[in-house]
Amino acid sequence: MVPYTPPVSEMRFVLEDIADLGSISSLPGYETATPDTVAAVLDQAADLARDVLAPINDSGDREGSRLENGVVRTPAGFREAYQAFVAGGWGGLPFPEECGGHGLPLVVAVAVSEMWNAANLSFALCPLLTSGAADALEHHGSAELKALYLPRLVSGEWTGTMNLTEPQAGSDVGALKTRAVKYGDHYRITGQKIFITYGEHDLAENIIHLVLARTPDSPPGTRGISLFLVPKFLPDASGAPGRRNDVRCASLEHKLGIHASPTAVLAFGDEEGAVGFLVGEEHRGMECMFTMMNNARLNVGLQGVAISDRAYQQALEYARTRTQGVPVGRCGPAPIVWHPDVRRTLLLMRTRTEAARALAYYTAASLDLAKRSPDPAERKRARARAELLVPMVKAWSTDLGVENASLAVQVHGGMGFIEETGVAQHYRDARIAPIYEGTNGIQALDLLGRKLVRDQGAAAHALIAEMRGLAGISVALSQGIDAVEQATTCLLETWPSDPARAMAGATPYLTLFATVVGGWLMAKAAAAASDRLHRGDDDPRFLKAKLLSAQFYAEHVLPQASGLLASAVNSASVTTFDPDLL
Repeated sequence: MVPYTPPVSEMRFVLEDIADLGSISSLPGYETATPDTVAAVLDQAADLARDVLAPINDSGDREGSRLENGVVRTPAGFREAYQAFVAGGWGGLPFPEECGGHGLPLVVAVAVSEMWNAANLSFALCPLLTSGAADALEHHGSAELKALYLPRLVSGEWTGTMNLTEPQAGSDVGALKTRAVKYGDHYRITGQKIFITYGEHDLAENIIHLVLARTPDSPPGTRGISLFLVPKFLPDASGAPGRRNDVRCASLEHKLGIHASPTAVLAFGDEEGAVGFLVGEEHRGMECMFTMMNNARLNVGLQGVAISDRAYQQALEYARTRTQGVPVGRCGPAPIVWHPDVRRTLLLMRTRTEAARALAYYTAASLDLAKRSPDPAERKRARARAELLVPMVKAWSTDLGVENASLAVQVHGGMGFIEETGVAQHYRDARIAPIYEGTNGIQALDLLGRKLVRDQGAAAHALIAEMRGLAGISVALSQGIDAVEQATTCLLETWPSDPARAMAGATPYLTLFATVVGGWLMAKAAAAASDRLHRGDDDPRFLKAKLLSAQFYAEHVLPQASGLLASAVNSASVTTFDPDLL
């Protein structure tokens, strides 16, 4: 497997010129995010990702996690890697200093997280879920729960999980049956949860499960769901892990990819019932859980970016070293990178990865503005922008992750289908990302039914208007923006009378919107690179490559907008087609 090289220069460029880190670091509470500090953080994270996490990615895939007598053993090297992660304080980057964090902007943590996911996706899932659990607890937990659990989650001393899915309740969370009965100051939890990432492992001394369950007299559907904190070990009087709670790992799933990440079936309450503590208010569990899920959706989208970049690096190295045939214009055999179609494939992988990275970082920066801006109107605007973009980050980026990993296999030819080259692992690992944290079809429905319809397209039209400020840089970008505007107007008009038809166009609409936003951000990157070149600073080779990337994206990716527009608005055949004829 080709060694992983964290793209630190690219990350710094996107942070500075797309996410506008200079403005973010001027917000109250983010003053420590100076250029020198952020540069040092990225460099140190790159060392850990390259030297510690990446070398155990392939071995972890081959060994996998295993369940032995109720105990889950992670692959060789994972415990030591996690100890190094905790010792570096990496889990606390975006959390306030008062709970043990470093108080850095989310957008910086997102850039660092990309490195973890690219180096070792299976490993990165553990801190991803822990961060989400800490985020939910910070926003919704009682003072007592936060005092005991939050610092330990932020430090990574304890890890966290998210427990939604049950055998009969996947995307339909409202169908869950896990029960919670009040006993004094706590609840007793009984039920089963499936697909719980790092639900049991040997990396940390305690695991904190956030569990959705129903109280006895709760109303049906999602309105009756509450959220509970259920520790693997109940803390004693000193806060150290005490007696084992009534929760156990019944089995581990056998999966297509992410083999080193233990995906557990958890049984709660086989004996007296697992002790759990209410987070937030009864019957408002989904509201609390969405705090964690939105965090996770952004980070899962980032996994798509990370896998895209890792697969691109491996494909590029193979194309540079694999000699095969005589390319047009060459007088003898040459590496396959000289073949025009291979070069086109690599450019497609590279530019889509750059666009998806820009979208993820830009969205994270919008969340930072929504959290810290002293201007209430700016906070509201940034929140609406981020909420509009999160489903695009999650769905579009993870779809690209699968497509780019598949292209990496293609560049390798027959050797890509052989496990020993390592590129097949990226393809297998990437495939889960479009499924978990809400399938990509659900993300499209969220974009349409919640984000677009709720404000009659106000946030979407505000973004469209802003994108038009750069439309003159490219005919393809201008036409793409026109396509997004036309699709937005059409779907809003269709929704009141025929929501099913509008829903049938939701997925191509999301892909259209994200593709064009990606093109807009690539145009912004090109403008920034051009400005830097004229100033004579930085690396001219890097900046010229940014200009070529933007040009390729405009010529080869943005033209897809017209076809996606047609698919988004001409969806009547979907709703009139008899399912029995499928």
